[in-house]
Amino acid sequence: MSLSTAEIPIEPEALRAFAAALQAELRARELKIEKLEHQLAVLKRARFGASSEKLERQIAQLELILGDLEEGVAAAEASTDMAARAAGLPAPDRKVRGPKKPLPADLPREVIRHEPPACCPSCGGTRLSVIGQDEREVLEYVPAHFKVVVHVRPKVSCRACETIAQAPMPSLPIERALPGPKLLAHVAVAKFCDHIPLYRQSDIYARRGLDLDRAMMAEWMGRLAFLLAPLAEAIGRHVSAGRSLHADDTTVPVLDPGRGKTKTGRLWALVRDERPWSGPAPPAALYLYSPDRKGVHAATLLEGCEGFLHCDGYTGFERLFGADPGAAVPRLAEVACWAHARRKLYDVREASPAADAAVARIAELFAIEATIKGLPPKARLATRQRETVPRLAELKTFLDATLARISRKGNVADAIRYSTARWPALCRFTTDGRLEMTNNAAERAMRPPVLGRKNYLFAGSDEGASYCSSRHAIDSSGRFCWRSSGAGRRDRRASAWRRTSSRSRSACKMIQGPPLQCCRAGRRPLAMRRRTVVLLTASAATVSSSVASPRSARSPSR
Repeated sequence: MSLSTAEIPIEPEALRAFAAALQAELRARELKIEKLEHQLAVLKRARFGASSEKLERQIAQLELILGDLEEGVAAAEASTDMAARAAGLPAPDRKVRGPKKPLPADLPREVIRHEPPACCPSCGGTRLSVIGQDEREVLEYVPAHFKVVVHVRPKVSCRACETIAQAPMPSLPIERALPGPKLLAHVAVAKFCDHIPLYRQSDIYARRGLDLDRAMMAEWMGRLAFLLAPLAEAIGRHVSAGRSLHADDTTVPVLDPGRGKTKTGRLWALVRDERPWSGPAPPAALYLYSPDRKGVHAATLLEGCEGFLHCDGYTGFERLFGADPGAAVPRLAEVACWAHARRKLYDVREASPAADAAVARIAELFAIEATIKGLPPKARLATRQRETVPRLAELKTFLDATLARISRKGNVADAIRYSTARWPALCRFTTDGRLEMTNNAAERAMRPPVLGRKNYLFAGSDEGASYCSSRHAIDSSGRFCWRSSGAGRRDRRASAWRRTSSRSRSACKMIQGPPLQCCRAGRRPLAMRRRTVVLLTASAATVSSSVASPRSARSPSR
């Protein structure tokens, strides 16, 4: 029962105890109200706030509306100009919008000469001399097209010894298969860089009269991934050799046959990006898939890495920051992310002026970082020691003073303690010019997989997610490298595929064929989708004794 409805005692001692209990109850209610107000503010911000994702959607919607309006205006202007010319009137002089940047000089250029008349249009004279010329560039598009390359190898026979000679067949990425290397590269780029699933590519090629089945292209991608594995491993070694790394993870929906829904896997990213301090190494990233978020997967991702690691507050990384047995210092030093610390305070800034003031102080630190982006490490370190370190000391004093005068059980205190508990790691970026203030490099590296996740809807299995995400090589312009979580799995799968009979291969193709495509949301009724999953599970069980699932594990092949 609440003390607010209890009878007030008369005795002085009992009255003092009653007042103390009433104050405690009142304080507890105030804390509960503060917590509920914080939760309400966070939910309102998530529902109605101007988050970056919502801003991007609003910008895209506004661009769509503006595009429609501009098309309508352009159509009306074209109609007015045509009517003016038909009436013999001069067309209005309107400025046509052109590109903001000149056309690249390396684009091929086709010159079409429009010769002047051979005689003067006024007097008919034929003595004409060139006084100049006008040039106008028109951007044109040459549609991509397929072609069939026919390899003809004549056979010759020696008339003396009857030996038959023939030129050897040039090596192809996939022997005795239809695609050439350029077609394989095109399909791989469309799937992994442009995030176009194979079943959509099959529809695109069908408009050109080509019957390229999705299952067949899935087999191409699997064999191409096997060929690209050495390149992916080389990029993985390049990333792991960096002294300043960024790590992060995100969720991956994985199909769970028999349950009628998907489960959640994890995709880990490790990024090496030295561009902020003008480092010589090209940027690259590698990925690791795991069925859960246990710390052992983080250790696998960072195996052999030394130096500094930018990461969030995930506890799985903590064991990596301890000293190795027999080593005097840890092989990895934590560099905490100020973007995460700021986000905690930003969520409670409406409920606390102190949190709002802390966010403003953090904004000053970000402003300093913007001025030294791209400078050499020594210049960055000197600026941070001169300008950032004093501000960090003032911010720490401010946070400690705020924490001392507010309730330690409130959300504002939790947001402040998130920063103060990681203060040495948050300040570590001021000790080395190669370090960054945030872990945004890893979060940016997660954008392409997230975009692909939206298009593919889900991965077919844990093995499929690992297989699909482990062989995608990148270059320094921002494409990504994926690495498998199992050493030697690729070789075992390849040998098992070679030993598999044609009947078992057909069963594997059925598992990854049209039935799985029918499981896509909205394509079939729920009962049919469940029945299809049951049939696929039963088919996979009959094949598992003779094949290590080389094709059924490869997903998403849609």
